[in-house]
Amino acid sequence: REPIHPGPRSRGFYRNAEGLAEDVRFFAEQVYSSAEAQLEKVFPKVRLPKACGGNRVKPVGWLWSRTVPSPDPAFSSTHVPITTSFLLSSKKGKEFRIVPVVSKSGKKIEYTIEAGGTPEQLKQARSGTKTARGANFKCILSGAAITPDYVRAQAKAGQINQTLLAIVVSTPGGRVYLPPSEDQEKAALSAIPSWKPQDSMNEDSKDLVSGRGYNYRYWYQLFTNRQLAVLSALSDEIKTLSALLKEQTKAHENENPDVISYADAVVVYLTLALSRMADNCNAHCRWSAGATTLKNMFGRQAIPMTWDFFEANPFAGGASDFLVSAGRVAKVLDHWRGSSQSRIKNADAQSADYPPKTVIQTDPPYYDNIPYADLSDFFYLWLKRGLKEIYPDVFGLFSTPKAEELVALSYRHGGKSEAQQFFLDGMTEAVRNMANSSSDSYPTTIYYAFKQSEIDKEGISSTGWATFLRAVIEAGYAVVGTWPLKTEMATRMIASGTNALANSVVLVCRKKDACAETITRAEFIRALKRELPIAIAELQAANIAPADMPQSAIGPGMGIFSRYRAVLEADDSSMAVKTALQLINRELDDFLNDIQGEFDPDTRFAITWFEQHGNDKGEYGSANSIAQARGISVEGVKHAGIVESAAGSVRILKRDELLDDWSPENEKHLTIWECCQYLIRTLETRGEHEAAVLLKQIGSGKAEAVKDLAYCLYDICSNKRKDAGEATAYNGLIAVWADLTRMAASVSLEYQNNQTAMSFQED
Repeated sequence: REPIHPGPRSRGFYRNAEGLAEDVRFFAEQVYSSAEAQLEKVFPKVRLPKACGGNRVKPVGWLWSRTVPSPDPAFSSTHVPITTSFLLSSKKGKEFRIVPVVSKSGKKIEYTIEAGGTPEQLKQARSGTKTARGANFKCILSGAAITPDYVRAQAKAGQINQTLLAIVVSTPGGRVYLPPSEDQEKAALSAIPSWKPQDSMNEDSKDLVSGRGYNYRYWYQLFTNRQLAVLSALSDEIKTLSALLKEQTKAHENENPDVISYADAVVVYLTLALSRMADNCNAHCRWSAGATTLKNMFGRQAIPMTWDFFEANPFAGGASDFLVSAGRVAKVLDHWRGSSQSRIKNADAQSADYPPKTVIQTDPPYYDNIPYADLSDFFYLWLKRGLKEIYPDVFGLFSTPKAEELVALSYRHGGKSEAQQFFLDGMTEAVRNMANSSSDSYPTTIYYAFKQSEIDKEGISSTGWATFLRAVIEAGYAVVGTWPLKTEMATRMIASGTNALANSVVLVCRKKDACAETITRAEFIRALKRELPIAIAELQAANIAPADMPQSAIGPGMGIFSRYRAVLEADDSSMAVKTALQLINRELDDFLNDIQGEFDPDTRFAITWFEQHGNDKGEYGSANSIAQARGISVEGVKHAGIVESAAGSVRILKRDELLDDWSPENEKHLTIWECCQYLIRTLETRGEHEAAVLLKQIGSGKAEAVKDLAYCLYDICSNKRKDAGEATAYNGLIAVWADLTRMAASVSLEYQNNQTAMSFQED
């Protein structure tokens, strides 16, 4: 379909939704221009310094801080900033910071902008008026503490205001930072919105919207009046456009009955653009000093309280600009390729009518992780205003439906156990509905997102995991595989410097055999011991990161558990899924312990000593006993370059204490421990290519043992010593193991020798 706008066409021939995309762009321009003209007075231009040309230009945005009355009685009439940072730019060589100028006698604070600064000045700027985590600040007039309780009391009394800290302008030479001016602040505070959403927040959503603790009760409180004026003006203009488009297209109604719905479609996409824009046009967006740009409110699935916020200019071409948002919506339409073979249906998964023999992939809600319905209200209120007449059945409600959302939230269901039962019943029904229609020839795949904090606290037998798996098994599926998948984060674990789990685990499920038998607990354990080690070895061969191994081992373990009708305990009761998970994890621990017996004696000594002492010193006598039990001596381990022994004590050498001129080819007393530690040090200090060269030198004969040792040491650091920093090193090595082995295979021996010699000379 060709576009319906009256302007010049951008192309001679339109395919798919290209005409609709052009209409969205054209009418977005009209809406934008009208709103900008209405709001011109509240968005005044600012004059640049003479050094930057002295022109009047649109600001990119304004950095604000929330304020409270000083807690010091001597200054209680003055509002002071509660801000997390005075830093505008932390870019190397381009540092800029806000400097408060305090007048105690005048009881006032002004703000200037300074470039550069000493390390101490930049450090102070980075922390703003904050003294600790949470709402802990200090009064910059008196130094008095501003506690969270004091801030809450002021919020309840309606005494939280805002003050302008800086103005950001973009020039051909880069960002320019200007001090606040009275006319800019007055213009911002003079804005009066034509409409503001009076919808109240969910009373129980304090964890979701942290501002609830600071007297946030209505959604409009997340915006400044100027931001509300912008959003309401754009919404008004879209509604006006909707009426004009319908009137304009009435003449074509007999020719094509769909033309009215096409006009509605333009309005729908413009309203979606407005809703999207709200994420960048609210008083909870932050300023990133590192990237010198705005950070949207929904950096995670919650609305955090912000003490200093960045108000981006919605008419300056940035992230909060309506044309930018509409342009991205239109870009999706440009690339849309319609197909008559696809069908989309909005339905409850518990009762959805699936075609028979369906191949199913699903990403269900995860236990109690994210209450999306509560979050949706933020966008729903803007969509409802613009689309209620077009979709009265969808937007006729006060807020989004919540009672049926399949998440285990205590505040919705009267308690923790009731919420868990609600989730179990609903998820079992939804998965059973899928199982009844799923294909026998292909597996069902279920994407399951982890809550890292719960796994850290409870391990793989966590309540969320156990409840979800129970629902899957009771619905009639057997779990035959679990694979970790990085569905959100593109960066490698070693680059991120954490042991975070992969973002999702894919459960591979097939229908359970109708003739499945019942076995005893003892038979289940024997089956685990027989089958699980082989499966874990295959997972290691696939280079599953140690942090993901416990979750990955669930697949083959639960495959054994779920292929039976039931596993009976000694009292003839059915084994709980949580118990099965604990037994699977125990077998994984036994597997990792058994690996140690295959290492050389020096490495086995180092593992035991490291597990007991880490890199700290221990008594020589104890070390000697461990060494003798392995048929070696402490002096022999010292000769191997693993430990330091002096003054009656022994300790494992840290990686940064290892020799600089070490080469596995010249080492007469080569151990797996050394190979692993030198490989990690090379990876961390010289990068993947040099690590691959070293792996080539170590040779394939020892490479697999090095990988096995990394798994063992990760388990010790993570589960026994609780040393997250050291665990990261071993997890990172496995995370890039496939790349290292691939690169090592292409390293020529001549290049390897030359590069190694050159590296040592440079050192």
